[in-house]
Amino acid sequence: QVQLVESGGGTVQAGGSLRLSCAASGRTSSIVRIAWFRQAPGKERERVAASTWAGELTAYADPVKGRFAISKADGQNMVYLYMNNLKPEDTAVYFCAARSRIAGLYDYWGQGTQVTVSS
Repeated sequence: QVQLVESGGGTVQAGGSLRLSCAASGRTSSIVRIAWFRQAPGKERERVAASTWAGELTAYADPVKGRFAISKADGQNMVYLYMNNLKPEDTAVYFCAARSRIAGLYDYWGQGTQVTVSS
């Protein structure tokens, strides 16, 4: 089992920045992929950024390309989501997720952290 705990959410003005953190514990040696998802009220959950556990490959959703960056700390079980030039439409609950397979559903989820961007 893998446990994920997010932190770093909050309220920021449009154009501002936040860094979200995801602390992984448990059988982290089984993690192959790590990702950040978000869910806004009345909308489906969407994946905004993903990475291999080693951090050598990353992918981003179009709405956040060039503004968000996913990063895994070397030698640590911490994954970050750097969010710059935030927009009101980025307001959502952000979740960290992990899986033990190259493809397929994410098996492990954190509890989420709220990000609110005011205009």
